[in-house]
Amino acid sequence: MTVTDHDAPLGQPPLRADLALVADLIPAGSRVLDLGCGSGTLLAHLMAHKGCTGTGVDSDNEQVIKAIRRGLSIIDLDIEAGLHDFADDSYDMVVMSRTLQAIRQPRALIEEMGRVGERIIVSVPNFGLWRNRLSLIGGHMPISKDLPFTWYDSPNVRYTTLADLEAFFHATGFEIETRIPLVESWRPLRRGVRMANLLAGSAVYVLKKS
Repeated sequence: MTVTDHDAPLGQPPLRADLALVADLIPAGSRVLDLGCGSGTLLAHLMAHKGCTGTGVDSDNEQVIKAIRRGLSIIDLDIEAGLHDFADDSYDMVVMSRTLQAIRQPRALIEEMGRVGERIIVSVPNFGLWRNRLSLIGGHMPISKDLPFTWYDSPNVRYTTLADLEAFFHATGFEIETRIPLVESWRPLRRGVRMANLLAGSAVYVLKKS
């Protein structure tokens, strides 16, 4: 399940800005599980530039084929079904980029991610962004770079603000080690970080089991 594609042009593609930030958060040599990996751009980068090993998971057959052609280890699996095939603490980092909002049972999945990995990295769009609030005041569902779908054609089934998301993390037994709010260009919010729930289009979190 891939909500926002990891792809870039063929050859030596640069990582999308938010994925480059995720890559920087992953220590060299880590064992990485990338959920909703798309065609494997992030994993390929981590293996080539940081000496990581890893596995990708996706249920989109076309994306899985592209990833396999890159020489990556990919499992064709619907992550909604759970991560039962993965052993406890079998990865250093479990990554899920811009996919949590498309999960019907996010609590069950994030608990499984915490079981499988020492740390998890999650990035999620922020429904509380001021532009989204204005759209709702105007009587319309928001459409933005972070939430680019119309309400009737969206894979997203959950919408959350950063404030509610962070409460969810704590309720599911995770400590937030790092929080990086992002502007709509998917680069870190430099000013007004304390107002990230209003100003950020999305955010990246590094979580550890409490």
